[in-house]
Amino acid sequence: MPTLQWLDDGQARRAVEKVPYRMLRPDDALSCGDLAAENMLIQGDNLDALKSLMPYVAGRVKCVFIDPPYNTGSAFEHYDDNIEHSTWLSLMYPRLELLRDLLAEDGSVWVSIDDNEAHYLKVIMDEVFGRKNFVATVLWQCRYSRSNDASISLSHNFLLVYAKDTEKWKSVRNRLERDEKQAAQYANPDNDPRGPWRAIPWDAPNLRPNLSYPITTPSGKVRLPPPGRHWSRTEDQWLQIVADGLGYFGKSGDGAPSFKQFLRDASAIVPNTWWSHEDAGHTDEAKKEINVLFGADNPFDTPKPERLIQRVLQIATNPGDLVLDSFLGSGTTAAVAHKMGRRWIGIEMGAHAESHCAPRLKKVVEGEQGGISKAVGWAGGGGFRFFRLGEAVFDAYGAINPEVSFEALAAHVWFSETGTPARRDRRKSPLLGVHNGTAYYLLYNGILGDKRTAGGNVLNSAVYAGLPPFDGPKVIYGEWCQWGAERLKRERVAFKQTPYDIRVR
Repeated sequence: MPTLQWLDDGQARRAVEKVPYRMLRPDDALSCGDLAAENMLIQGDNLDALKSLMPYVAGRVKCVFIDPPYNTGSAFEHYDDNIEHSTWLSLMYPRLELLRDLLAEDGSVWVSIDDNEAHYLKVIMDEVFGRKNFVATVLWQCRYSRSNDASISLSHNFLLVYAKDTEKWKSVRNRLERDEKQAAQYANPDNDPRGPWRAIPWDAPNLRPNLSYPITTPSGKVRLPPPGRHWSRTEDQWLQIVADGLGYFGKSGDGAPSFKQFLRDASAIVPNTWWSHEDAGHTDEAKKEINVLFGADNPFDTPKPERLIQRVLQIATNPGDLVLDSFLGSGTTAAVAHKMGRRWIGIEMGAHAESHCAPRLKKVVEGEQGGISKAVGWAGGGGFRFFRLGEAVFDAYGAINPEVSFEALAAHVWFSETGTPARRDRRKSPLLGVHNGTAYYLLYNGILGDKRTAGGNVLNSAVYAGLPPFDGPKVIYGEWCQWGAERLKRERVAFKQTPYDIRVR
């Protein structure tokens, strides 16, 4: 597959390996509501934050929506949106790799972008996600007015949509409910007791001899498929349509065959790639939403309207699913996800994580009525926890930071061994869990009590007797082991020494 080349692209492709796992430090002063709701607002560099989330949510994120800097050559108060082209690509590549690994197998990623980088972004996303997992390029009509000073007035931005696995995503993605304009296509000119309907033509493209039978209209006129076409189904199926009173031949009674599709039976519609400002909002709407929240004297550049994010989440998620935005900006994705009953993680590096995101989400918890609130019946509730990026879990020499808690190290050990995220509801126990028939244990930070040798961090007979039992192979991490090879073999134990045997990359 062709790949894109740019200055220092090799470093960008290896960047994830060099990113350290960092601790996430909660700040309850900026948190709000129910702190057990699992919603996370993280302040810090999003590359470090995404890497630090791996042991906890890898493979669990149902939908990623990001609105990265567009690299337009203009300057914004809250972003450097004038990054040189190769630097922009190097910024995006490792972040896309981590987002891919955080996605669930039936998850999807939606990236908002404009013409400045959209086509380059498409190429690197093909490389990261695989061309077969490209879903669509959605055109969003972000503006409804014209710029008379432009060569060609800009009306749209793009949403590049990829799935972790297109077949799995297609089987779970949602259709959209019909709106009033779409429902208006149905009428009831003959007062059919079954309600409003519309006529669906019976012919279809191509030529198949078994679908080219004659149809007789009520007036006695014989109809054949139009040139180059055939009927859409077999003659028996047509006769059943007629028997059910669904056949229709136009007002004259001898027109082209069609059948009635009733509004009451019409399923929700498949999403398409053109989203008008009437369907998904526009930039002026987004600015008004922000002004209501923060005042016209405290604006945020280039926000997205809540209806745009609502449409994405309607298609890509269900209540309870996990949504991630690693370029959170003013907090729109998290706000909409919260109102729609989704769990969320938002990452924002700048000071406006405190000045915009946290206050906005606090208002959401309290029941603010802007944006989509009335449309979805939002009345408040839930909560979120504010986190800051802390120290690296391991230093440059691989030693464990003494501030690391048992839970944090356990999550890393479990993830490095199994490739699966740690359960958030796991009890504090030296037994981390069982994976593929093997039990994993961690002796660290006196998990068994300081009365034992080295606070219970050394594997010996007394410590082993105090471990939760498991009848099968075991991997035990600890500072030291007092057993010989024969005893380890007899007990079916593979001992690994901390920190040296913990894979940190």
